[in-house]
Amino acid sequence: MQALNDGQRALLKSVLEQRRGELAAQHDDTVPAGARDLAVQEVETSPADKATVRLLNDLALEAADLHANQLRSIRRALAKFDDGSYGLCEECGKDIGFSRLQARPEAALCIACQTRIEKR
Repeated sequence: MQALNDGQRALLKSVLEQRRGELAAQHDDTVPAGARDLAVQEVETSPADKATVRLLNDLALEAADLHANQLRSIRRALAKFDDGSYGLCEECGKDIGFSRLQARPEAALCIACQTRIEKR
């Protein structure tokens, strides 16, 4: 695989910065200032209603966790631009292909290493 050229790096960096901005804006829109507790309040209701409330709380926590993980991986990828390691596989050190980075700009592993890890 070939190393990324300057135009490809600039394109991928702008995509990552745009995604970071979108995720940060979503976070600001969905979480009121100072209010981190997204949980639905349980009130005296039937067991079925309590189960629904618990399910809603679990879904909200899962969505918040996914959002935080996405934002973390994007910030990590952007930090790699600063240290010059963006586009290099963290496992084998080889170049990550441009087509993979277009699909997942925050990818930390090349296809071969990602496939090997997923098979474990």
